[in-house]
Amino acid sequence: MDKKMTTGEIAKKVGISQKAVRLYDEKGLLKPSEYSEGNYRLYDAEALLVLEKIIALKQVGFSLEEIKDNLVKQENQNILQTLQSQIDMMEGKKYELEKAIARMKAVIARSNGQPDWDDVAEIIQAMQVDQRADEGHFEALKHNADGQDWYVKIYNSLGVKEGERVLDLGCGFSKVWRNNWKDIPAKVKVDGYDLPESWAEDFKKFVGENKNELAEGTAIDVIFQDVQEEETWANIQEKAPYTMAIAHYIMHDCIEDPEAFVARTAEALAEGGMFSVNNDSVSKSHDFWIDTFRAAGLDEKYATESKACAQAKSDAFTAILSKYFDKIEAVELPSPFCYDSAAELYDLAVKRFPEAKDYLSKNQGKLKAYFQECIERDGNVIIDGSGVFWHCFK
Repeated sequence: MDKKMTTGEIAKKVGISQKAVRLYDEKGLLKPSEYSEGNYRLYDAEALLVLEKIIALKQVGFSLEEIKDNLVKQENQNILQTLQSQIDMMEGKKYELEKAIARMKAVIARSNGQPDWDDVAEIIQAMQVDQRADEGHFEALKHNADGQDWYVKIYNSLGVKEGERVLDLGCGFSKVWRNNWKDIPAKVKVDGYDLPESWAEDFKKFVGENKNELAEGTAIDVIFQDVQEEETWANIQEKAPYTMAIAHYIMHDCIEDPEAFVARTAEALAEGGMFSVNNDSVSKSHDFWIDTFRAAGLDEKYATESKACAQAKSDAFTAILSKYFDKIEAVELPSPFCYDSAAELYDLAVKRFPEAKDYLSKNQGKLKAYFQECIERDGNVIIDGSGVFWHCFK
């Protein structure tokens, strides 16, 4: 194709408006091959190929800035890599949409189609806790550096024995049971409590469909009651004592009176029983970010303040636990995450320190450059995202 095309002609070739072609020019994505004597834009066959690529990338969800980056900096990038990168991004958006839909459906269902703002606040708060834990698990699956499932690690740390009676407070989606289903010993009885229309609804369905695969004499019951209500604890006491209680991923957001909750749990346990619980704690990831900010030449105050805050909350919660349990062990479960993308590590930093978003945005070039240097030197960046669980013995 030797004939040069005007803006109108090239726009018609790909089925877009002349205004769109001019916009791509202004954004630096598509430059005219030359100009006519009347200073009109003219395009050749090569420009048409670039425009077709722009349209294709736009159709699969790339922003204009991302398209420009692809065209200018990554012209030789493998097409498969480009598409896979976009799939990963769109999967993330899809997951966020599914969560939002689930929350809204839950509000409508629980309120019998007549929700008020108390219904909205209560249900969304409960579901967000499940979903944050779920997001953490997806992150672990995506970047897992040791090949071990996080919920298998948690389950193994509990040491569930044959004949155990377990009180699961805020059971939610219950990956700690799902992901270890065939490893649960015989004659174990689990009573899981959670709000109706939470992820526990799905777990109850899962139990019904898979109960025949459990070991002999083992049974799991999902009970829809609020673990902050007096009536719920009266029902729990009727079934007590339990040999084990677990409360994972609910203390930080859902429990209004942590000390009352801990006291009631201790009361429901048999002598020698164990309570496994997690809350704010200091982990090796705090030191990773302090070292990273320092090495990248950034102000490390955001990381040091985060560590200090976590330490203060951890100390306060440990003090509560000490009032009701004779022995407390901090069990740290390793969870190394592996990253090979400077951009993804930067996004992780913004998510980790939302209060520093503007500061990080101003210094993202410096931070990304540091991450890229580490990746080129070591092949990847490893973050130990270890989690601390307190095992409290009565």
